[in-house]
Amino acid sequence: MSHDHHEVREFFTARAADWDARFPDDEPAYAAAVADLELRTGDTVLDAGCGTGRALPALRAAVGPEGRVLGADLTPAMLEAAVRAGRHRAAPLTVADVTRLPLRDGTLDAVFAAGLLSHLPDPEAGLRELARVVRPGGRLALFHPVGRAALAARKGRRLTPDDLRAEPNLRPVLTRSGWRLSSYEDVDARFLALAERPS
Repeated sequence: MSHDHHEVREFFTARAADWDARFPDDEPAYAAAVADLELRTGDTVLDAGCGTGRALPALRAAVGPEGRVLGADLTPAMLEAAVRAGRHRAAPLTVADVTRLPLRDGTLDAVFAAGLLSHLPDPEAGLRELARVVRPGGRLALFHPVGRAALAARKGRRLTPDDLRAEPNLRPVLTRSGWRLSSYEDVDARFLALAERPS
């Protein structure tokens, strides 16, 4: 595990126990983003960097009992919080590095990734790995329950032009890593970039 991975794991381990309590109103935003991913009954979907699993019930409802939902996160403490919240009933949970997934090529129909990009040591390599495990025509949702400007303000920072999630920066990174950006929304209430793996 790289130095960056240790930092990410330490950051989230320290916050796992009260993560959901700090953001109690996010679930409707997660459910709306999952709806925009337009999953079909029977699809197989990965929640990459699933954290406490807030998207898992909505993902499970979207793919139905015939579908498969997988949750992967680098931080065991976050997955333990997901289990305490009962969200493991929606999906099996795995401690995994999303830049090296234990999945065969093209096995997924879609990936949901909330707040993941800013925690990847090499975002392009991470997105390329997500593309590897998704079939051609499959989809990716990059989501955050707060838009870029609102999130920066919350952290007492300013938005900078080099922010990876700004559309002019994100589009070419997605393209180079095997995705095509199909829609982009960045408002105070949420950030949602949808991409497709070209067939």
